[in-house]
Amino acid sequence: MSAAHDDGHGRPPEGTTILGIETSCDETAASVVRWSSGIPRVLSNVVGSQHELHRRFGGVVPELASRAHLERIVPTVRAALADAGMRTSDVHAVAVGNRPGLIGSLLVGNAAAKAYAWSLGVPVIGIDHVAAHLAAGLLDADEPSWPALGLVVSGGHTHLFRMDGPLAMQLMGRTIDDAIGEAFDKAATVLGLGYPGGPRLDARSSEGNPSAVRFPMPRLTARSARRGPAPDPAVASHAHGAPDDASAHARTLDFSFSGMKTALLYAVRGVPVAPNRAPPPPPEPLTDRRVDDLCASFQAAAVAQVIDVLGRAHDALAAGGDAPRTLLVGGGVSANRHLRAEVARLADARGMSVRLPEMPYCLDNAAMIAGLAHWRFAAGEHDDLRMAPSARSTVGHA
Repeated sequence: MSAAHDDGHGRPPEGTTILGIETSCDETAASVVRWSSGIPRVLSNVVGSQHELHRRFGGVVPELASRAHLERIVPTVRAALADAGMRTSDVHAVAVGNRPGLIGSLLVGNAAAKAYAWSLGVPVIGIDHVAAHLAAGLLDADEPSWPALGLVVSGGHTHLFRMDGPLAMQLMGRTIDDAIGEAFDKAATVLGLGYPGGPRLDARSSEGNPSAVRFPMPRLTARSARRGPAPDPAVASHAHGAPDDASAHARTLDFSFSGMKTALLYAVRGVPVAPNRAPPPPPEPLTDRRVDDLCASFQAAAVAQVIDVLGRAHDALAAGGDAPRTLLVGGGVSANRHLRAEVARLADARGMSVRLPEMPYCLDNAAMIAGLAHWRFAAGEHDDLRMAPSARSTVGHA
């Protein structure tokens, strides 16, 4: 994906229609999005999940995922065009998620997108999956006020950005270990809830007490995060050199969920016996009530960390005279009920409007891919048939 040279404020011509394709993990997705009256309007959004295929393994098996994409990609694209009432000749560009993701799965979607673009004589536009999650809140809606805070919370990513437009992002913080969705899935596995874990943990948490179990809240610094200087704007002057003592101990805007996960494991299975120490007390029986309380407490602690980082990011930018006007949230965990409620509460308290995706656009989908592609198309950006997929995201990095 070529670097963006525009803040995303340009507009494509009225009626521009883009076919989007998404195969970064275990969803085969295609969508048609048309630019109409200044809004990217979703005409179709077809998503084929592979949950049943991977359920017995307790997670996504990359080789099985890529083979399933091969079988499903053409029927999925055809279904998206049919649902939109479109022919391939109505398409002005083909967009595809080309990073990050499972490389085998990405190869299938990228090959299909290039084939469609070549056969139609239209541009192919590579889209970063992480950036696309933030565009999900822009679908079927007027563009928000900028600047904005952008939060991506998914099974593979927990990233925080400062945004000046749909294409202008600066990375402010990210997880140093598990993503929040990954942490939810692993917690569900420890509690025996099955696959997919995150939604099941969310459902069980509604019956539990979020204060029943106390989980650790990390306080990451530049030194503890092992990434050099803190990305917090308050210490941005050190961004390109070794941190001094003050910046090394300043809190970052990073996330960490591994400590919470370990604490849950100990709560369920007991604290390991240490040499020369008295045996720890056994864990409480894992009754249904106990599982509900652990789900609620773990979820509340993870979301509280996200809200803490968001609040500090807003305050740091506001102190510099550049307070965000909007909070954009995307990714699979944006479907979590507790997270949605808490980010809405934070935004209201700090005078920001909040954009949460509609439920169909929270999980991996092609509508967000095609939606974000409209701004690249308007900026005159596209890729060529040599475009290669990548397992890593580079969005927002200097």
